[in-house]
Amino acid sequence: MAEIIARGIRFHVQQLAPRHQSRRLEHPVVFIHGLGMDNLSSFYYTLANPVAYAGAEVILYDLRGHGLSERPRTGYRMGDSVADLVALLNALSVKGPVHLVGNSYGGTVALGFAVTHPHRVASMVLIETHFRVTGWAEQIAAERSRVASADESALRRWLDRLGRKATRLADAADNLLDHTTFLADLATVRAIPMSRLRTLTCPVRAVYGEHSDVVDYARELDEYLPHCVLTVMAGCGHSVLMEASPALRKIVLDWFVTQTPSGIR
Repeated sequence: MAEIIARGIRFHVQQLAPRHQSRRLEHPVVFIHGLGMDNLSSFYYTLANPVAYAGAEVILYDLRGHGLSERPRTGYRMGDSVADLVALLNALSVKGPVHLVGNSYGGTVALGFAVTHPHRVASMVLIETHFRVTGWAEQIAAERSRVASADESALRRWLDRLGRKATRLADAADNLLDHTTFLADLATVRAIPMSRLRTLTCPVRAVYGEHSDVVDYARELDEYLPHCVLTVMAGCGHSVLMEASPALRKIVLDWFVTQTPSGIR
């Protein structure tokens, strides 16, 4: 575990060295997790270690306010997330292109980074990625209100079944919502213009669940991104990363085989 100071914020970062130097991927792979109860562990226990084992340098980090990263009161706009990623890569002395793997909001950060710093992106894997994000804050607030209005004893039994780790994650998410400008900042986020998406020239692998509430974005990304390969996974919802980890792992490893002359396996 490492702590990196970037833009005055302490970030929790994990770096995994490539296990097979002879099959090394040319550029590092950076994993970006989603919002709320999510953190870098969702990638650490699913995709990151297999990618490192296959021959890639891997970087994972907790977004500001998430996991073990510092939780400042402000700075939760999309521009902040992109600037945080730039500062982290600079602090880690990563100057060249990187491969980005983003889940949900993490994919949105990847897209935002790519349209503002296209020369620093070798390729992207976008999992259940939003790009029309207007209304996110309202959706999160409505869901939280629905949960809060539920029977308290039933809610406690549900948390108890999930275990102490899930309870800690839920408490951390509540703290993020109650004591920062998280929701107010999300309300300022606007869609990435299609004109900007059309300018992206890096290869993109997009994966969505058949029953996801954002699956319509998959078709649009496939249409607007000039070098996009799309898979819609049957029977899955928004939690593709957890629902279909083995299949997703194969997709990601196969993708990185195509992104280097020697390939990784």
